[in-house]
Amino acid sequence: MKKKVLDSLDKILMLAIILSVLIFILYPFVSVFITSLMENGSIDLSYFSFVKEESYLIKNSITTGIYTTILSTLFSIMIAVYSYTSSNKVKKIIMAILMLTIISPPFVTSLSYIKLFGRRGLVTYGLLGLSISPYGQLGIVLMQSLGFTSMNAILLIGYLNQLDKTLIESARSLGAKTTDIIKDIILPLMGPSITVVMLLSFIRSLADFSTPRIIGGAFNVLATEAYLSVIAKGNIRRAATISVILFIPAILVFVLYMTKFKSVAMSQHGTNSGEGISLKRQGFLYNIMKIGATFFLVWILIQYTSIIMSAFTDMYQGKMYFTLDHFRDSKISVMTTFPRTILVSLVAGIVSSVIGLILEYYAFIRNYKIAKIIDFIATMPYIVPGTFFGIGYILAFNKAPLELTGTLLIVILNVTFRQLPFASKVGYSTLTQINRDTINSVKDLGGHNLHVIKDIILPLSKNGLFISFVNGFTSTMTTIGSIIFLIYPKQKLATMVMFDVIESGKYGVGSVIAFLIILICLMVNGLYFFLISRKRRNKDVSYGIQPN
Repeated sequence: MKKKVLDSLDKILMLAIILSVLIFILYPFVSVFITSLMENGSIDLSYFSFVKEESYLIKNSITTGIYTTILSTLFSIMIAVYSYTSSNKVKKIIMAILMLTIISPPFVTSLSYIKLFGRRGLVTYGLLGLSISPYGQLGIVLMQSLGFTSMNAILLIGYLNQLDKTLIESARSLGAKTTDIIKDIILPLMGPSITVVMLLSFIRSLADFSTPRIIGGAFNVLATEAYLSVIAKGNIRRAATISVILFIPAILVFVLYMTKFKSVAMSQHGTNSGEGISLKRQGFLYNIMKIGATFFLVWILIQYTSIIMSAFTDMYQGKMYFTLDHFRDSKISVMTTFPRTILVSLVAGIVSSVIGLILEYYAFIRNYKIAKIIDFIATMPYIVPGTFFGIGYILAFNKAPLELTGTLLIVILNVTFRQLPFASKVGYSTLTQINRDTINSVKDLGGHNLHVIKDIILPLSKNGLFISFVNGFTSTMTTIGSIIFLIYPKQKLATMVMFDVIESGKYGVGSVIAFLIILICLMVNGLYFFLISRKRRNKDVSYGIQPN
């Protein structure tokens, strides 16, 4: 193919990525701000007056965020330290349990919470004979903490595994006790990463609308008010205004996060050997960490066990019995929504992975300034709550020439570009591992830039693309915040149906849908770990290394 044709195709490819990010990320953002701040072409802040009239919403959101942050951070520290000081076998068990909450819808724990601690809950009513209300701020804080602790713990475990262990080994060889090592070395070194998880927990609590909607009862927060403004009141400008208010702390936290993230990255240096440390598993502080971590991990297992039990059992005259009625009741919903959900998740996972990688290629291999600006814009969906992104799509694509509301395409575009921040970061990490000399050698031999993409970038980025795809697929299977306003009844996805049946009190059907979502995500993630472990074994064999 002639060079001019290849040059033209190269420019068209870059232009297509730039335009797609501007149209499907920046444009919805701008639409939300214009709708909330302007009326008939002039600035109008009248909708912000509700902040004074309904200040309890802000108070409820902030106090819930603070309580959730404290609780989830404490538990995640305990789990991370306990995992760090445990054997490899225990570490794998801990990670497997934590992954359960990552591959399930964010409000699924609310379902099990009602089944266990509701007015007819297995624990409160069945075992203790109590009939207490599970709804309100306490329930929200407990369920958000359960959901956020797993991700926080995984981040802290990853940070601890990168720490310089020579300091700990030196203290241990000098006779320091385990409690002193945890108190004087491990916890202080975790300081920056603890700050990061606290910031992330707070902003995720502010943005979460599904848990307060299911568990909150009469207790309302800003995120649920934005949801109700669209669904119940049809007042999209009020919803846009609330989204802008939620955006302010989100952007502040994001700036702090990026600052702290740099300090975390800078502090990760030293002689990490990739092996665990050999501390004596004893002492007051170690036992506190162990008890707290064990309590949380058992709590997770009980919650998810109750979901599976709810899918296969029912109650009659106070007695539990096995049944498949919930599967029969959910058959139509499952048959109509799951194929669509899997299709949307596959498309979102694949497209976002490829776009993220190609965008990073233009930004950091080709070093185009415009591509770096587009890369920053591509990070924006990570900053804002899902409802903000969904409202932006309603406002941006409800009129010609981009009238997409009511179509499945708007849902696919929303979830695809919602996953782009993670995909681009994985793409960047992958590209940094490719030797520049390999790329230059192709060009020295007369290869075009498109040949570099086809013959070097894509083949050498298979692992990164697969990681990005698995994350995009799992996140789309379990997402709800950004798509809840975009889906028409005939196009519902699995999480939407699950949310509706739980709201209407059909907990058995909700358990079946939750069980199937978790099962599908588990299979995709399991396939990933299987392929990775097989690849490592093949590599070990080729290098003559005996597997453990």
